Parts: sequence; C-alpha cells; structure tokens
Amino acid sequence: MTIQKNHMSRLIGAILLICGTTIGAGILALPVATGRAGFVPSIFTMLFCWAYLAYAAFCILEVNLSLPSKGNIISMASATLGKWGKWVSWSAYLFLLYALNTAYIAVSTSIFQNVLEKITGLSIVKILCVLPLLAIFGLLLRQGMKVIDTVNRLFMIGLGVCFLLLLGFSIPRVSGEGLTAFDMSLMLPSLSVVLTAFGYHIIIPSLVTYLHGNVKELKLSIWIGSFIPLIVYIVWQVAILGIVPVNGPWSIEDAYQKGMSGTDLLIQLSNHSWVPYIAEGFAFFVIITSFLGVSVSLFDFLADGLHIEKKAEGKWKLLFFTFVPPLYFALSYPRVFFSALEYAGAFGVVILLALIPGCMVYRKRYALNLPSSYRVAGGKIGLIIFISISTAIVLFEALCKFGVLS
Repeated sequence: MTIQKNHMSRLIGAILLICGTTIGAGILALPVATGRAGFVPSIFTMLFCWAYLAYAAFCILEVNLSLPSKGNIISMASATLGKWGKWVSWSAYLFLLYALNTAYIAVSTSIFQNVLEKITGLSIVKILCVLPLLAIFGLLLRQGMKVIDTVNRLFMIGLGVCFLLLLGFSIPRVSGEGLTAFDMSLMLPSLSVVLTAFGYHIIIPSLVTYLHGNVKELKLSIWIGSFIPLIVYIVWQVAILGIVPVNGPWSIEDAYQKGMSGTDLLIQLSNHSWVPYIAEGFAFFVIITSFLGVSVSLFDFLADGLHIEKKAEGKWKLLFFTFVPPLYFALSYPRVFFSALEYAGAFGVVILLALIPGCMVYRKRYALNLPSSYRVAGGKIGLIIFISISTAIVLFEALCKFGVLS
C-alpha cells in the first residue's frame, strides 16, 4: 500500500511539474497572438502544437531511456548526433533562454511601470522599474534553489487564485458574437507564440530519474501534464476573445500592434475597480514564476557551459550574463514581448525541442541501433514526417523573419 501511494505521489508530482513548466508567460500572449485569426482557428493551432510537441516529448523520452548515463538534451544530442548536435543544441538552448528572459523582462517592466504610475501619478523611466526586480532575482539566485522553491510555491498559489477570479469576471460576460471571428490566413503568424506556450521538454530527463524510468508513468505524466495546460489555454481564450473586439480601439488587433497582453485588454475594458488589480496580479505571478524558472536554468546553464564556479566573483559574472543582455533588448524595442516569444518559438522551441529530438531518435534507431525500453509510435515514416514538419516550420519562420514572406 505504501509503495502504491509513493508511486501515485510521484506521478502526481511529475504531472504538476509538466503543468507548471508549460503554463508561463505564453498565456498572456496567446489571446492577442491568435485572436486575430478568431477563436476556432486558434483552437486548431493549439491542438496542432499540443500534439506536435507531445510527439517531440516522446522522442526525447525514447532517447533518454536508451542512454545509460541519461543526462540533459545537450548530452543526449552529443551522444547520438556527435559534435554538431551538441553545438546546435547548445546554441538553440542559449537562444531560447535569452529570448524568454527578454520577453519576461519586457512585460514585467511594463507591469511595474503601470503600477508605479498609478500610485505616484508620475511617468517613471523603464530602467527604474525593472532594476529592483532584477536585484531581488539576483539575491534569490545567490541564495540557491531552496529559497527559490519556497518563493515559487507562494507565487503559484497567487497565480491560481487570480486566474480563477479573472475567469469569474470574464466568463459571464462572454458573447457568442465575440467568438465568431474567422480568418484562417492569420493562423500561421501565431504558430511560433503557441509553440512557445507548450514548451516543457527540458524537464523530461529529470522526470525519467524521478519516476525511476517507469515507462507507463512517464507516458501518463506527459499526456496528462500537457493536456491540462491545453484546457487552461482554451478556457482563457474563451474568457478573452469572448469579450474583446477583434478590431478598433482596445481590440485584439490594436493590442497585437502595440505588444500588449490579454490582461492589458481586460484592465481597459473592465468597469470594476478591482479587476485591474486582479489582472495585474495574475500577469505578475505568471511572469515571476516563469521568469524565476528560466533565470535559474540560464544561470546554471551558463555556469556549466562557461565553466564559471558559483562562488563570490563567479556568481556576479553569471548574474551579469543572465540579465544584462536580455535587459538591453527588452528596453530597446517597444514590441519586444511578442517578438521575443515569436523568435523563441520559431527557432528555440522547434529546433531544440522538436527537430533535434526527431533527428536523435532517427540516428539512435537506424544508425547506432541503440535498444530502448520505449519506442515512440509511427515508425520510420512517422519520424520522417515529424522531421519534415519541423524543418518546414523553421524555414517558414526564417523566411517571414527575414522579410521574404509577409
């Protein structure tokens, strides 16, 4: 009985870890990024991204279970693809984390600027709004994971409470008319942001160790842990797109052009005095929990990749490399929140979490002949289709970003 309870406890823990890793700042961008196409097209986009990245997760699982040393995605790529796989993974990982931190600094700066201007009635320079937050984050990173874990749990509770309160305000006001917009041509431009919203794959190697390589529990945790965020995102889409117009002032289109989030729209369209505070609280908690996780990952990744010891002088160097480059981009470009998420999804997520895992499985099976206790479904044809789709997404996004396609 005790063994069964331990198994269930670990399974629930693994599911929650995937949920927590998945639900991040992307939820703020989703309604604005996808809403121009309409509610139904946005659901199709989310279903595709969920299924596509679930297949990628199972590719990572197969490779990890076939290697005796387990390890992270970069070590897995090195073992199966060689030096080129290691360096491509290293570059994509670094690009993804920097892009995400840029997005989080940009939107957290906007949140603090709005709050301070409401309190003081003065126009506050952006740099003064973000430096205190970065100083606090620096102190937390210096304290270590125990303190960060405690702070993160408190923020997760606040996130859940604010989300439920916002749904209580929004859902009763949803109109069917607000969900009828339909423009399939605008689905592809939102693809990269939606892909970013379903990125949880970097914790799969840790879950393999946590669940002692139990294939059944690992598969279940991936399916359920990624499906719950899908449902949360759909409900959030209904709550925002059901009350916000597609065009006009304070519309989805207006917010997209200005780089505003879904909570910004709720604040402007609300007649209740308490809604702006709840919306800003929700945005704050979403950003902080995501920002903390990515900052810890980037801090540790740089320490390992640059061989910097986490001691007095080394920690200051790591803090500089963790926050200063994304801070520069966040303060230099007005629409950087959406741009950073778009670049993260288009290149970081697709290359690191989909294309490389597909190539790893193909080489593991058909070149290295490594045995594994699990094989992702679809066989060779499924892998070829998956790798082809991943390559097509990267090429499409590259052509769009370089102005070849509009």
